[in-house]
Amino acid sequence: MFGKLAEAKKKAEEVKERLQHISVIGEAQGIRVVANGNRKIVAIERTNDREMDQDELLDLIQIASNRALEQADKVAESEMSAIAQDLLPGGLGGLGSLFSK
Repeated sequence: MFGKLAEAKKKAEEVKERLQHISVIGEAQGIRVVANGNRKIVAIERTNDREMDQDELLDLIQIASNRALEQADKVAESEMSAIAQDLLPGGLGGLGSLFSK
């Protein structure tokens, strides 16, 4: 039992390291936010020169950030589900997402 737990921890750490190098993108009307698979924002860019006031800019950054983080969650869940399949017959069901937070 403890061998499986140690193996699961090691694999989770490996996945976390892989997620560090995976980029996901969220966009909203000329704003692009890039995050890694560990839900860290690594870049915010404007992709057009359209005039916008500060409130609109902040709203679009928030929308794009949330979209990027949703993509990061999906990638992390997929990666963790894959190791759960390897560790246990039938996987861990919905518990794989617990490792990604």
